[in-house]
Amino acid sequence: MGPKAVCLMISCALVAWHMHTTFSANYEEPWKIMIIHSLVRICQITVSQYILVEDESMSIKSFPAFLPYETFARWAANRLDAVVVAPDYQQFLKYHHPTQWNSVSDFVKSFLQPETLAKYGVDPNRVCITGDSSGATLAAAMTQQVIGDSEIPIKPKFQALIYPALQMLDTDLPSYRENEYGMLLPKYLAIKIMSEFYTTDESLQQALKTNQHIPAEYSHLFKFVNWSALLPERFKKGYVYTNPIYGSSEIVKKFPGIVDPTINPLLASDSMLSLLPLTYMLTCQHDVLRDDGLMYVTRLRNNGVQVFHEHIEKGFHGSFFLINWPFHLNLSLRLIDNFFSWVDENL
Repeated sequence: MGPKAVCLMISCALVAWHMHTTFSANYEEPWKIMIIHSLVRICQITVSQYILVEDESMSIKSFPAFLPYETFARWAANRLDAVVVAPDYQQFLKYHHPTQWNSVSDFVKSFLQPETLAKYGVDPNRVCITGDSSGATLAAAMTQQVIGDSEIPIKPKFQALIYPALQMLDTDLPSYRENEYGMLLPKYLAIKIMSEFYTTDESLQQALKTNQHIPAEYSHLFKFVNWSALLPERFKKGYVYTNPIYGSSEIVKKFPGIVDPTINPLLASDSMLSLLPLTYMLTCQHDVLRDDGLMYVTRLRNNGVQVFHEHIEKGFHGSFFLINWPFHLNLSLRLIDNFFSWVDENL
């Protein structure tokens, strides 16, 4: 038996074993979900978060790995009769914060000017900022910046956030515990991605895993992520909130961005949140980032912001963009259809 045949047999055995031992959540199209789940885990596939648009031609380009974003952007442009753009920004591991933030910020500041919008035929009264996962993190953070920046004259009509990561203070939320081995974004991978946004130094990753990375001098920030007060009761599921265990100051001194409200939207003050526009929020039950979105919904509503919240009981992180064959899901197609309908009604 040749080495290729042996590798195929081993791979099939690993897929079957992994499906049998780790897949237990109640999903739609369970066999297709199990296959995707197992392939992602075993091959450590990650889904690209970026659509790139060249300023001169507005032509859309995309990275490999499921290629959902080009499809989504074209569907959005056609369905909504809208101009769909997104900035090209440097990716980690090669680049770290604040490189990506600066790139996006520069793009948004230059794009949301009357003369630029006029150039591309964009109605300044019908602008929205949207993103998913880490893209939603930047979308939420950028919306806060745009609202508070007098040098940006055009303000978004609404923001649309698809399962965003909104904070790094607490990595032991109920959603992190429930979905430690969840679809596409298990806890270890979420922490790895958050850490590598700032550094390849593994000390940050290890600190996030222990959830003892915030020193006592930043204790005032924990009220913004106190899930016992901010989560709806049905998501607490008997978990008991414990006061944070503080760490040394070294991590924050080395990586101050982890406590910076500029890039952690859930840490923004109430006065800032009260200025935000209409918000669409999508959260998924089987997602480590679920509670970030749920807490943001609570804080936004507490500060008078109108929020349309769509929670998907059988959803998981990444389910919005599984739209390309052979990884397409009926759930994903429904979510996108619902999203387009909401945007069309509110834009």
